[in-house]
Amino acid sequence: MSSIFNLSNRTRTFKPKQAPSGTKQYQLKKFAESTLGSGNLRAAVKLPEGEDENEWIAVHVVDFFNHVNMLYGTITEFCTPETCQIMSAGPRYEFLFEDGSTYKKPTALSAPQYVDALMTWVQGLLDDEEVFPARIGTPFPKNFRQTCQTVLRRLFRIYGHIYASHFDQICALGIEAHLNTNYRHFLLFVTEFQLVDKKELLPLAEFNDAILQESPNKPTTRV
Repeated sequence: MSSIFNLSNRTRTFKPKQAPSGTKQYQLKKFAESTLGSGNLRAAVKLPEGEDENEWIAVHVVDFFNHVNMLYGTITEFCTPETCQIMSAGPRYEFLFEDGSTYKKPTALSAPQYVDALMTWVQGLLDDEEVFPARIGTPFPKNFRQTCQTVLRRLFRIYGHIYASHFDQICALGIEAHLNTNYRHFLLFVTEFQLVDKKELLPLAEFNDAILQESPNKPTTRV
């Protein structure tokens, strides 16, 4: 299923990224899905014994991209250039966008413009075999971990914006449990592999502390 982003009277579709069948990433994705089914997210994020850490991170970056894509797609009618004139996670945190090409310096954008630019940028990385190799035996680039850190740091900003500006709408749609579970998975994963600096997570600091302190089988707290 693809998610639709409405921006300035135009529609953009981001197709979910899938690991090719038969690849190592496809096998790891299936393993991850089976462990997630246990309900123990702390155990589910841990690197399987004998597996390559870069492969494991790659699988999860793709998964989080797909989930953020879907989650944001549910609230696009509420997130417009008029209602969300800046990309923020509450009044203290505004995010600027830079990609080195279209936006060569940090640029203030409305929230939907920011998300559109970010998801376009991430999808370009995921589709680039030199950045995210899918073939078995193809080495990961030396800066792969750094690239993933940047992607995950920026995807967090979308979670932050949804929680700060659109949680009431998420609740009205009845999908707050799905959002909370997915975000908890994201937070536990980036914490396990130290992929996002704690200062970058400050917009949701109190919520993060609650999530990290919860027992594995306790339902996620509503923010």
